Amino acid sequence: MSLWIIQIAVVMLSLLISRSHQKKDPVLYCSACRAIVDELSYSISQVDPKKTINVGSFRLNADGTLQDKKVPLARSETYLSELLEEVCSSMSDYALYVDPDTQEKRYKRFAPRDNGGTESFPDIQNFKFDGMDSSSALKFACETILEDLDEDIISLFSQNTQHVADELCSGVSDYCKDAKHTNEEL
Repeated sequence: MSLWIIQIAVVMLSLLISRSHQKKDPVLYCSACRAIVDELSYSISQVDPKKTINVGSFRLNADGTLQDKKVPLARSETYLSELLEEVCSSMSDYALYVDPDTQEKRYKRFAPRDNGGTESFPDIQNFKFDGMDSSSALKFACETILEDLDEDIISLFSQNTQHVADELCSGVSDYCKDAKHTNEEL
């Protein structure tokens, strides 16, 4: 009886390992990475730049002074960590987009943001809405990326790095190493 349980456990473990080593869909993961950067950049832009937060040690120095510094709230690790907890929920606002000229596929935001702005959106007919499967796949890719790169994401945003999408998605990770749309906004 115990031999049978061990055999089943070995089979289940091998299936789990083989699934974890499956090749990731480059369009899905590159788009998810860029969507994370897009959503975080938008959220950061909505914060009043005058708001600051005290960071650093709250221990007293030998002379009795407190050593801390003020940083912009939007670039603080605390605020960025909070944003990371919610960013994948916005992946339902993205769908697979097929460029009518090049037939290149990528996930792109189709839903307007809540701010009532006048963003221009691509023609809705070029989007492929595959129901919840597509949205949940993008959300899963987002969560996987956050598990792997959360510290790198916080570091890049807290340092106010230029071209965060290129740096994160092509430099730090290889999610977009073969992508043709490296400098294009989602």
